[in-house]
Amino acid sequence: MAARITISVDELVRLKADARGFSFLPKQPVHSLLSGRHASRLRGRGLAFEEIRGYVQGDDVRTIDWKVTARLRSPHVRVYTEERERPVLLVVDQRQPMFFGSRRAMKSVTAAELAGLAAWRTLDSGDRVGGIVFNEEEKVILRPQRSQHRVMQLLHELARFNERLAGEPLGGEGTLNAALESALNVARHDFLVVLISDLDGADDRTRELATRIAAHNDMLVVAVYDPLGINLQNHEGMLAEWGGDKYPVPGEEGFREAFQSVFADVLERWTSIFRALRVPVLPLSTVIEPAEQIRELFGQKMGSP
Repeated sequence: MAARITISVDELVRLKADARGFSFLPKQPVHSLLSGRHASRLRGRGLAFEEIRGYVQGDDVRTIDWKVTARLRSPHVRVYTEERERPVLLVVDQRQPMFFGSRRAMKSVTAAELAGLAAWRTLDSGDRVGGIVFNEEEKVILRPQRSQHRVMQLLHELARFNERLAGEPLGGEGTLNAALESALNVARHDFLVVLISDLDGADDRTRELATRIAAHNDMLVVAVYDPLGINLQNHEGMLAEWGGDKYPVPGEEGFREAFQSVFADVLERWTSIFRALRVPVLPLSTVIEPAEQIRELFGQKMGSP
């Protein structure tokens, strides 16, 4: 089955029906392609201080404020309420390396699908949602809002960037780091920043930016991959297509080994980096529907709301 090249706004709108059965607050640790057996979890919504009041029977003794208790000479507790809002910022990679896929969909299409699902799910949860969509030539920043209009703006940009990849090769120099710098400027505090990318071109500056983002926000990396990109099984006559042109894939054994070695080096490097940052990394394959994968990765049943 050939990979789907692009995705339309209408298809992204229809994903609203599938945006259920998962939450960005997993009930159990998330294991990932990049982090091996290492487990991480999102901090989730915090607790906002509300008041100090006198202790009543049944209160959790762990909430007793001992300084106030000593000063007033009677037990008092600190009362917290769960924070009701956590803006979500989706940083979606639509650069040329994302225009690759062996079955079902290109990495760029899979990234757009996941972003659409996340946007609809965030809006349904009552939180603000926005996005940064970027390629080599262009970067669009949509600051989070709690509105269907903002979601539709994001979907239109995703479809537009997706369509551009199917045309002439892009000639700009936009990078992953430039997108993360913009994310850092938007997500000042208590955001959930979701990076959806294949991490092509990630370097020490990427690590620095991710560290700064994760210091004051939750951060989640969705690593989009194609199984063929992990384990290239090149055969005689295999062709790769780029910008409407087709090129033969070298059939020598050495080419396959070199290809896999480069990929393995990238995985090993980012395994250690994200493990140190305690940033969850979710693998997202191009060959399986994203909604199905997200529900499985977050440990929730298909039928759950």
